[in-house]
Amino acid sequence: MQRFLQLALDLFDTAPAPVSQQKSPLRQPPYKNNATDTVAKSPMAPVGSITPVALAGLLAPAQFAHPRANRELLLADSVVAFEFKRAKRKSIGFVIGPDGLVVSAPRWVTMSDVDAAVRDKASWIVKKLGEVRERHQKQASARIVWQDGCSFPYLGQTVKLVLDPTHGFKGVGGWLDETDSSGQLCLRIGLPHTATAVQIRDAAQAWLMRDAKRLFTERLNHYAPLLGVHWQKLSLSSAGTRWGSANTAGAIRLNWRLIHMRLAIIDYVVVHELSHLRVMDHSPRFWDTVATIVPDYAKLRGELKEGAVPTW
Repeated sequence: MQRFLQLALDLFDTAPAPVSQQKSPLRQPPYKNNATDTVAKSPMAPVGSITPVALAGLLAPAQFAHPRANRELLLADSVVAFEFKRAKRKSIGFVIGPDGLVVSAPRWVTMSDVDAAVRDKASWIVKKLGEVRERHQKQASARIVWQDGCSFPYLGQTVKLVLDPTHGFKGVGGWLDETDSSGQLCLRIGLPHTATAVQIRDAAQAWLMRDAKRLFTERLNHYAPLLGVHWQKLSLSSAGTRWGSANTAGAIRLNWRLIHMRLAIIDYVVVHELSHLRVMDHSPRFWDTVATIVPDYAKLRGELKEGAVPTW
């Protein structure tokens, strides 16, 4: 089978070497699926004897279920229900997205071969599914309830939103007040206390986007001369997973939600996109260019990837 299986792995990570999977002898009977696997039952211990029992065998297996799952396997002590589909392709493909695992295979590959390929990558699959679940949990905990007194991150700090209907703010929509009696940074928005959650959210977002464009422009102007490049245009994006982009014409797009991050991370993204004006790929030469300005870019890149952005 290995001669015709070339596994295409998603999420930019190279899958680790296959790790052989052992079925727990304590699982009697095994979970049910539409595969043809069987697991022998463990013999019962004589009455009165003491049999050592592994703690892992007593715990319920972790569950990962795709909403369109049509197949299920036990992988590394985790029950993984995934979507399987046939596709016009030359190899078995694995994609792990927000909904879970999707496996696609050519029509000529048997289901037993598909299951074997999934098991070969069990450790990688379970690891990635766990990372996706953890990311979702962080995002859920970062959800903002838009009301007077709610808080959200701004440049790595926690800011409290305060409705202040007595102030007009001269058309800028809000005012960042650093003199709050509790010592906490406050964003005062000129809305009445009867404002709806949508109105409060929209007003806060409008202020944050204006401030993001101001800050991003300032940082682009600071780093462009250091890299010997010229940028022409800045646009804000609301992409769900992409923080920035650049093209050969000097147009830069940056995600306005970066305003939630601390300044060092914003600077990394700015330098990253400006570096593309010199090297339009992610070759070693590109990363060497980034490192001339941000030597700890790898650490900041990891922090950006793992950071929880508030859910709007």
